[in-house]
Amino acid sequence: MNDAYEIISRFDPDFPRKRAGSLLKDTSEFMNIQYGDVIELDGNHFLVLRDEKERSFGVEDPKYWVKRCRELKTGARKILKLVFYEQFPVSLGSMQIECFRSPRKEARILDLVRGDSRFMQGYSCDDAVGNNVRVLDVVKGDLLSLEIDRLEADHRTYYHELLPDILDKFVVACRAIEFLHRHGENHGDIRRDHLWLEQGTGNYVWIDFDYTYEFQESPFGLDIFGLGNLLLYLCGKKFCTTFNMSKPEFDGRTDISLEAADFSMLFKHRLCNLRKVYPYVSQNLNNVLMHFSSTSEVFYPTVGEMLDDLRPCIDEIRLGRINA
Repeated sequence: MNDAYEIISRFDPDFPRKRAGSLLKDTSEFMNIQYGDVIELDGNHFLVLRDEKERSFGVEDPKYWVKRCRELKTGARKILKLVFYEQFPVSLGSMQIECFRSPRKEARILDLVRGDSRFMQGYSCDDAVGNNVRVLDVVKGDLLSLEIDRLEADHRTYYHELLPDILDKFVVACRAIEFLHRHGENHGDIRRDHLWLEQGTGNYVWIDFDYTYEFQESPFGLDIFGLGNLLLYLCGKKFCTTFNMSKPEFDGRTDISLEAADFSMLFKHRLCNLRKVYPYVSQNLNNVLMHFSSTSEVFYPTVGEMLDDLRPCIDEIRLGRINA
């Protein structure tokens, strides 16, 4: 079969002929791949439904190299990540770190984490001209950060009543990243858009492993700072920034003096010193957060060392709740 409609109609006889596109064995020109096209990979056929979108800062940005598809043989919804290369620097204090996309690296991690519910699942195969395409299962659920944002609780209630259980699951997610590091791999792009809360199981699931970076001084340092940034979001129920702390609805203290040392090394406008705005945050937990501040002289060299400090803080919050 060499016609897209012929292939589609075999599995979906009601599909309108006029909506059928092209049969594609070469995915190089991903900008031209659209609804109704059929991508052939290793004898399997995937009907393209739409471009995926990524939510960031309240805005949905299209990812033209990532296609939401239906596997025609099984009817299963899949995500196809096509080859797209980009490179950019990230500043970490005085250091410049080169980050870049590597489809083959993501393919390696998919093999490594197969069957591990802490990670998205899938496999990779090459198209007819050697482009490495990753075929991914759809994670059912939503971004963890959006679920946190929807919680109807003021920060004090959230901190004492909800945060300990959230941090327990975050520890499990951190152990997943530690697993990658033990195998010489990094996630490469740890941020709140890449940790999902899975529907039904309540698992925290990591997605998108195609970024990597060159950071010889600390091969896993950028991942650890990403975890610190996520921890900051979870502990604050949001990022406390110079922008939102000035709003009337901000629920923390505002009659305070803030210094550059109180803010993140990676994101200069994000507050690390949460005790200044939420005085009930434990000193020990605040100390963990301050490891990621702009003037910190002590950094966590491994995920395990960060968790060694974090675990007692979770117990401390719970104990404070029980004794309250």
